[in-house]
Amino acid sequence: MLLKSILFGLLFTAATFPLQAQGCVAIRHFSSCVGNSLENNLMNKGDFQIGTNYRYFKSFRHFRGTEEEPDRLSNNTEVINHSHSWDFFATYAISNRLFTSLTIPTVINTRSSLYEHGREERNTTYSRGIADIRFGFGYWLFDLEKNPNGNLAIGLGVKLPTGDFNASDIFYNVGQDGGPQTRPVDQSIQPGDGGFGITLDFQLYQKLANNLFSYASGFYLINPRETNGTRTFRETLSPILQNEAIMAVPDQYSARVGVSYTISPTISSSLGGRFDCVPVKDLIGGNEGFRRPGNVLSIDPGLSYMKSNFTINLNVPFAVRRDRPQSITDKQTEELTGEPRNGDAAFSDYVVNLGISYRFSNNKIKLNPELKNTFSQE
Repeated sequence: MLLKSILFGLLFTAATFPLQAQGCVAIRHFSSCVGNSLENNLMNKGDFQIGTNYRYFKSFRHFRGTEEEPDRLSNNTEVINHSHSWDFFATYAISNRLFTSLTIPTVINTRSSLYEHGREERNTTYSRGIADIRFGFGYWLFDLEKNPNGNLAIGLGVKLPTGDFNASDIFYNVGQDGGPQTRPVDQSIQPGDGGFGITLDFQLYQKLANNLFSYASGFYLINPRETNGTRTFRETLSPILQNEAIMAVPDQYSARVGVSYTISPTISSSLGGRFDCVPVKDLIGGNEGFRRPGNVLSIDPGLSYMKSNFTINLNVPFAVRRDRPQSITDKQTEELTGEPRNGDAAFSDYVVNLGISYRFSNNKIKLNPELKNTFSQE
């Protein structure tokens, strides 16, 4: 028991401790490769589960570092992103402890801005379609029947570059003689990133008292590819942005921790914290090209409903701290000019995560009954 507690603590610390360079996931959609909720992965051998997770946010508040720029709203110069995404997933239990999952994401995004349209009038660009498909395996380290009050799963997956990373639309007042021109849309609303990726993730839970459990989960997406060849046109805005002319393929990671309480046989609630980010530097590969780094710390309340094999989860993380750290370009420019420089990024106030799933099973789940409707997670 002591060894298990030490192992839980070490893996939890490794997964949630901030890396040296941090960034922001609030501008792009991504989720783990091996299932988006704990109850989706607590299955008997042969169980099969399908479902969808819907995610929405509106980013519009601009930050440089951790300081907000409220004048962007009052001057009507803010950039506004509306992001809708649907993850369609299927999970299969190869054994009581080993499971595999396939996730097919789709997105519909809009982006309204002034600066991308000659700074003369506000216009909107769009993107939609299939995003980057993910496939992976997960494994519960301890026997589920012998350890009903706590367990830890680790996962390994791959991300395929199936999403369009050169989606384009019409930009106004920027073409020849001030006319319209077709260009790639901003990186934040591109359906894909153009790179093969590897994901590492974990999920754990531990009973604290009757009907009360603690939980933690997280993933790290490793994107070895440096740039994807898609032009940003940022070099046309300023000469100092020449090295941001091509889009980067950045890493991304997320971590959650909190507690869940079973209210009734069908309803449970959860409350925790969440940290989402896109780093300034990748773990593997170079760091050239354009990326918009930042990180978001959120309070993460949730509700879960489970009846027989049907489950509905709702989580609405509210941002309490937003940070847009210096990018590679910011640091290089500051070194050359001796003047402080920190680019900005737009963040949302909250994110809506709604999940619906159904399990096909001939066996009753042989787990602690309190776990049957615990842990609503995105």
